[in-house]
Amino acid sequence: MQRILLNIRYLGHAFCGWQKQPNGLPTVQAALETAVAQIAGHRVEVLAAGRTDRGVHALNLTAHFDTTARRPLYAWVAGVNSHLPEQVAVLSAQEVPSDFHARFNACRREYRYVLSNAPVRPVILKGLVGWTFVPLSVEKMQAASALLLGEQDFSSFRSSECQAKTPIKTMYSVDILSKNDLICFDFAASGFLHHQVRNMVGALIYVGSGKITQDDFAQIITARNRQKAPPTFMADGLYLTGVDYPSEWQIHKPPMPKWFFGE
Repeated sequence: MQRILLNIRYLGHAFCGWQKQPNGLPTVQAALETAVAQIAGHRVEVLAAGRTDRGVHALNLTAHFDTTARRPLYAWVAGVNSHLPEQVAVLSAQEVPSDFHARFNACRREYRYVLSNAPVRPVILKGLVGWTFVPLSVEKMQAASALLLGEQDFSSFRSSECQAKTPIKTMYSVDILSKNDLICFDFAASGFLHHQVRNMVGALIYVGSGKITQDDFAQIITARNRQKAPPTFMADGLYLTGVDYPSEWQIHKPPMPKWFFGE
C-alpha cells in the first residue's frame, strides 16, 4: 500500500463544498475520488487537510489517499486531471509515509479573503471576490485585527454548525492589504472554526465602515458569543491558500501564484 499526497486547486462556486454528500450533489471530494479511481484502478478515499464550504475556493489544499497501484507521480497529476471537471486541478503529488495524515499532521492553515470595495458590484470578478460599496478604513481594520492574535477562544466567530472539539485556536498572523479597490485579509492559524474567517471579516468590515469601534470589536471577542457579532459575510472571495506541516514530513508546498492580488 502506498500513500499519496496531492496539492489541489479549485473554484468553490462549482461545488457544494469539499465533503461528499449522500444526495449526490457535486463536491470536490467526490470529483477527486472518481478521478483518482480511474488512474488507480480501484476505489479510493481522499482525505483533506480541511473541509471548505460551498462557494469557498482553494489555491492549495492538501489531501491524501491510499492505493495499491504503482504509478509514476506525474500520473497522479496529469492522469487525474484528465478525469476532473475544469474547475478543479491537481497541482502536484508526492509519496508520503503511511502514518502521515493530511489533516491531523497539519500545524498551520492559511486563508485569504479578497474584498472589492468599489461603488459598483464586481461584475467580471463575480464569485471570485466579496463586495461592499461602503467606504472602509484599512487603518482601522488593521488596528482591530491585532486583537485576534494569539491563542484564544473564538466562539464569537464560530458557526452554530461547527463540529470542532474546542473553539480555542492560535492565530499566528493577520495582515490586511489594499491594492486599488481590492482589500486582502490574510489569516494564518493553527486551525479555523466553521465560518470563522467569514465571521471575522464581517466584523472587521463593521470596524472599517465605522459601524462599531475597536473597543466594540474587543468586546465581541471577549463575549465568546456568536450572537454578539455581526452577520456572516459572503463566501465569495474566500480562498484557502495553504497548509503547513512540521519540517520532518518534508511536504512540498507550491508557491502562491503571482497573479493572486498583490503578492
